[in-house]
Amino acid sequence: MLKKSEEARQRWGGAHESIDQWLIERQDLLVNYFKLAALPPYEGVRNGLPDVTDIRDFCGQLVDYVSSGHFEIYEQLMKQARENKQPLEALLEQVFPLISDTTEIALDFNDNYGDIESNNHLNQFDRDLSALGEAIELRMEFEDQLLHHLEKHEAL
Repeated sequence: MLKKSEEARQRWGGAHESIDQWLIERQDLLVNYFKLAALPPYEGVRNGLPDVTDIRDFCGQLVDYVSSGHFEIYEQLMKQARENKQPLEALLEQVFPLISDTTEIALDFNDNYGDIESNNHLNQFDRDLSALGEAIELRMEFEDQLLHHLEKHEAL
């Protein structure tokens, strides 16, 4: 996931300032996800469950990322496509519901862990974090499909 995110930054970076910022936020989210999950190259960062402060901070970052995608980036991409008269309807009808599904998973994760006070309530944390990771990976694939389509039609 980290490699794909970096490739996206290299490919679409510079297309628009808000897309650049969004891709940076995406990379930061992934790094913090990998740290929280203790995945390589951060596998030695934690022993046991992560600190609740780190979990809450990650949840805030997660909500910010999915919100900026829905309420800023996607709207901007749609506007650019309309201005350039690009046919996006079929792709949007296919991809937006899938992105929305991943948003629900992210928001559910935040609902479960965003205000957590202690490690005593983390029985399902690793399972939920793994499911969230799968959703994030899918979401980024869908986002990349949108960016690729816009690039292909010279709307970026």
